[in-house]
Amino acid sequence: MESLYEQKEGVLCELYRCEADEMWSFVGRKGNKQWLWLVMNTANRQIVAFHVGGRGQEEAKLLFEKVPEVFRRNATFFTDFWSGYHILEEGRHVAAGKEKGYTNHIERFNNTMRQRCSRLVRKTLAFSKKLENHVGAIKYFICHYNRCLALHI
Repeated sequence: MESLYEQKEGVLCELYRCEADEMWSFVGRKGNKQWLWLVMNTANRQIVAFHVGGRGQEEAKLLFEKVPEVFRRNATFFTDFWSGYHILEEGRHVAAGKEKGYTNHIERFNNTMRQRCSRLVRKTLAFSKKLENHVGAIKYFICHYNRCLALHI
């Protein structure tokens, strides 16, 4: 799958193509790191699943259980080389470095979230004190982001 995508750049974009990535934030204090896992449908740039938790393979499994069935069955997932993504089927997973550009959309979304959601900024006074509030703020931002994209398409 990886060599086919490299040879026919753009052809697989017509199929289901998702990008997945993770970024860290914290709740209460910087020592309490929480990882935000995201999956983006690159056809419309909408976030199709997210999960907040640790950074292990169990958390990756929880994330991919939240991905809609149509994507789990048909999509190719592009990720970085983080070991948590090894739970994905071999034929449906392409791990690549940033130089390939296969995860540039989700990386850009991570930067957008850090800019627009003050709880995710690394040096901030606007951090969440409770995990439920942290997840709620992220969910609110993602829903608003997806809705704005849907209105502009």
